[in-house]
Amino acid sequence: MILATLAACSTGPRRSLEGPPTPPAARPEAPLPPLTGSLAHPKSRWVPAPWSELPGFSEDALNEAWVALIANCARPNAAIAPLCGEMRQLSLADEAQQREWMMQRLQPYRVESMSGQASGKLTSYYEPIFDGARRPDATHTVPIYAPPAGLAQGRPWFTRQQIDTVAQAQAALRGRELVWLADPIDALMLHIQGSGRVRLTEPNGVQRVVRLAFAGSNEQPYRSVNQWLLSQGVTRITPWPDATKSWAAANPDRLQQLLWSNPRYIFFREEPMSEVDAAFGPRGAQGVPLTAGRSIAVDRDSIPYGTPVWLASSGPAVQLNRLVVAQDTGSAIVGAVRADFFAGTGPEAGRLASAVDQPLRLWVLWPRAERQASQP
Repeated sequence: MILATLAACSTGPRRSLEGPPTPPAARPEAPLPPLTGSLAHPKSRWVPAPWSELPGFSEDALNEAWVALIANCARPNAAIAPLCGEMRQLSLADEAQQREWMMQRLQPYRVESMSGQASGKLTSYYEPIFDGARRPDATHTVPIYAPPAGLAQGRPWFTRQQIDTVAQAQAALRGRELVWLADPIDALMLHIQGSGRVRLTEPNGVQRVVRLAFAGSNEQPYRSVNQWLLSQGVTRITPWPDATKSWAAANPDRLQQLLWSNPRYIFFREEPMSEVDAAFGPRGAQGVPLTAGRSIAVDRDSIPYGTPVWLASSGPAVQLNRLVVAQDTGSAIVGAVRADFFAGTGPEAGRLASAVDQPLRLWVLWPRAERQASQP
């Protein structure tokens, strides 16, 4: 709540926080015509839906989600930007007022594939924490690299196997080491998640935690290590990464084969962390910090960054009916009804993330058509 208030005070003119803006007169929930917003969604179609179609809408803890909405307003999309002043003002409102505002300012649209499929897949990711070192030693032997010179988006670079074996690739990365980890499976995990925190003891003895944020990739395709293990006849692949580490310990001569099964390789940049930074996740593709339990990664050709989304998913790992914000993407997050749920930071979030692989439905919450038309 304090963070939301600070965000409100740091942007735009100050407005009274004594109450929410006066809403317009209530209007019936008649379906609206097809969306005509300024942002295209070429991989999905959005079908107008009543609020009553959203599972659990009356029960969500919207105050928790409002933190993500306020963070979103640091870099909103063109359709959401005009609403940010009202969102900031509502940061101290109660959930009933926030829910009423949403119903009067936003319209749900059910997300479907172009063929009309309304169900999809939910997975989850998180921000791991590892112990590391600035320099290699007997324990820390696995480097984490900054991008090499000449790395270009859209142009394939060396594969993971080539990075380990080709002299030209190794020469390009020499001197680009940011930190060193002890376990190659942990390094692979960091690559798969795309960001993480590392606890370091600096040469002067000072202990600190740094964030390693995504800074680029080798533009090679992502391949699932779990799928490779299944193809090798391995039956115990969960929980990740414990099961993978157990398999690697029992098959040390095949460790490199496992690592090389995923040709995609990630490069990082180091970011210092303040106490405020530590309360949030890494910055997603939208460029704003992710909020645990309230940010998702999407296919941006289905849902634009910065869009509020109602997420509904039930599975053996968790049941989720909640307001989230589309703030990130990933190489494996492709399709109309596809999302990756940001579970948070640390081991507990990791256990949740590794277990989520379940059905999904999505509704985008878009400014009502008459509100869009009034904007320049």
